[in-house]
Amino acid sequence: MTSGLDDVIAAETVLSEVDGQGGHLTIRGHALRDLAGRRDFASVTHLLFDGFFTDLPNEKQLAARLGRARVEVFERVQALLPTLAALSVYDGMRAGTALMPDGDTLDDALRLIAAPAVLTPALLRLRKGLDAIAPNADAGHAADMLAMLTDTDERGLSAALDTYLVTVCDHGLNASTFAARVVASTQAGLTSAALAGLGALKGPLHGGAPGPVIAMLNAIAEAGEATEWLSRELTEGRRIMGFGHRIYRVRDPRADVLKTVVRRIPDGAASRRLAFAETVEQAALDVLRRAKPGRVLQTNVEFYTALLLEAAGFPEDAFTCVFAAGRMAGWIAHAREQQATGRLMRPQSRYIGPVPDMVA
Repeated sequence: MTSGLDDVIAAETVLSEVDGQGGHLTIRGHALRDLAGRRDFASVTHLLFDGFFTDLPNEKQLAARLGRARVEVFERVQALLPTLAALSVYDGMRAGTALMPDGDTLDDALRLIAAPAVLTPALLRLRKGLDAIAPNADAGHAADMLAMLTDTDERGLSAALDTYLVTVCDHGLNASTFAARVVASTQAGLTSAALAGLGALKGPLHGGAPGPVIAMLNAIAEAGEATEWLSRELTEGRRIMGFGHRIYRVRDPRADVLKTVVRRIPDGAASRRLAFAETVEQAALDVLRRAKPGRVLQTNVEFYTALLLEAAGFPEDAFTCVFAAGRMAGWIAHAREQQATGRLMRPQSRYIGPVPDMVA
């Protein structure tokens, strides 16, 4: 038996390949480094959707339709926002997403991509006693998401957030994408598949890691010394957040993309935070190398995700919501790819429980 389905091929895909040995991520034939910071999120969504929707327009038209989808989502959920805001921000976002029609059209897909981007800022504002800000259909997706959060349009921050959404849009057959494909294989609608992805992403072993990175950095800053703090964490059996990955045996390529983006944010506080984080990163790599010489534990995407989303103004409990805002495009593309095969995913299990007595 293969524990955790490691190395089991459950699907063939044209969407992305994760090279864990070489440290490369390919999305629809393009290296991540050739997409992140060079093509915006709507353009990469178009790339992911190509071939899966017969009515897919050109990139500019798709961006315009995504803008209108944000407006439509806001209108659908506006009256329910106070109720959703009583939940945790992730649960509220997921419940609001569940209100979208469970169809298979391009408009259904765009509403699902719009939902986390609209709901997350709205719920965060309501939780602070502020009014939700309606979307601007003419704005870029990341820029509008930030404007709905802070009522400002900081170009440097919106470019950073856009790069983040592209960086996390798809990443092989991870837990949430697999969950979405299993549901899609039943021929359920895209909302059902997306909700499966959202459920899996919430788990701390998948999408919940960036928040604890901030807690770690704050604790080290207060302690005043990184190596001692990190060593004590390992001695007491706790993980060092932002290091190690299930697939990558080298440095996560997404970490370097996001580190570069954080360095470009025109904010003195972000620059100082980055400089401190770099010292913590080096200390953590040294501590891990000494404590676990037989394991490869390199910096992963969560470490610099935490710095980027913190600089953009998102609180720690909303980091996974922003992750979902990017990954939703990948889930939908995978769901459409799985639906096209017409094959129900139905693996076998091995029974290891007690056996009843057999009657002669």
